[in-house]
Amino acid sequence: MTRLENQILQEKRAFIFDLDGVICDTAKFHFMSWQKIANHFNFQISSSLNESLKGVSRKNSLEKILNAAQIKTSEKKFDELLRKKNEIYLEKIDKMNPKDLLPGVKNLLLKAREKGIKIGLGSASKNAKLVLSKLDIEDFFETIIDGTMVKNSKPDPEVFLKGAQGLSVQNEHCIVFEDSQAGILAARGANMKVVAIGNELKNYDIRYSSIEQANFENIISLTK
Repeated sequence: MTRLENQILQEKRAFIFDLDGVICDTAKFHFMSWQKIANHFNFQISSSLNESLKGVSRKNSLEKILNAAQIKTSEKKFDELLRKKNEIYLEKIDKMNPKDLLPGVKNLLLKAREKGIKIGLGSASKNAKLVLSKLDIEDFFETIIDGTMVKNSKPDPEVFLKGAQGLSVQNEHCIVFEDSQAGILAARGANMKVVAIGNELKNYDIRYSSIEQANFENIISLTK
């Protein structure tokens, strides 16, 4: 790498967004879908268990639910439950449209693009591209790392490390927007700054109750 190329790399900045609960409220669809699966075992998913599922892969989420319900299944049944959950979830997101974007998201994306900040997605969802397409914001993202592209789910940093690589931005110059503790730990593991969205979170650099409250100048100053 030449000195000029290294200087350019040093100057690049990136925003990497989680999907569920940050860009749109698909978290409620995940909860409803998982609860329908849990109904087969007469098991109710508690709010604390549901919180622990945020940012976690479909496979790991089901493992958590079965463990909490003290249920053991065959590998065949396990795979069947995964497929069924995804079918239920897809039915629920089928009617999503740009109106389902959370307040403030589109403005933040426009501002970032205007300022030359690279934009990526780092999500555990295997349906991330479909959701972004329905929200009509897919073109904002230079790289989309989803559940089909990683071996390890959050809190492992793999999804964000691949995001930075896809954007050609150094890890320490990436700012991650997350609403889950698992996601925050993943971002920290990747040596990235964290903007937490929501309450009852910790180990972040800045926290807002929603993207709509986000202050662009304060956020971008995290990597200066």
